[in-house]
Formats: sequence, C-alpha cells, structure tokens
Amino acid sequence: MSAPGATAVATAQFDPGATWRLHPQVALRPEPFGALLYHFGTRKLSFLKNTVIVEVVRSLGEHDSVRDALRAHGIDENAERPYLHALRTLADSHMIVPA
Repeated sequence: MSAPGATAVATAQFDPGATWRLHPQVALRPEPFGALLYHFGTRKLSFLKNTVIVEVVRSLGEHDSVRDALRAHGIDENAERPYLHALRTLADSHMIVPA
C-alpha cells in the first residue's frame, strides 16, 4: 500500500545494449566538476563527477545503445566498467530511462 499522493515509478532493468535517455522530468545543469541532475518528479539530486560521463548522459538518446554512446566518447570495452556502474545507478534512481 502506498502513501497518499505517492507516485508509482516502474523500474526498468538497466541494459547497456539498449537505448536510454534522460527522463523527461530531469534537468541537467553543468558544473565545474561535472553536472547536477535534478528529477522534478522524485525530487532526487544526483552528481556527475566528470565531464565525460556528462557528455555520455547528454548523448544517450542519440545512440542505438549505451555501449554505442560510450564508444562515441572514446570509452572502449576495457574502460567502460565505471561508466556502466554510474549509468546503472542513474537508471536505478530514474534519472535515465529506456528510450
């Protein structure tokens, strides 16, 4: 049973072989350290702590998959693990969603 006024949010399993994008209710604000993401629906705040992940997140919807987005930003299979972890965390907090 949910609390009055609570919004149900479906959780999608993160698949790096699929296309993802910023949630429509998420604003991305560039900062010197990377960026802030704010979800207006859930009121969650996330920090992106480097400019590469910021560019990957911004471009997710332009690529056929997360892995394609990573490759487009020079991140090969040997270096993708921390980026996939960060993106999985963003998916779990509904900052990014399947496209």
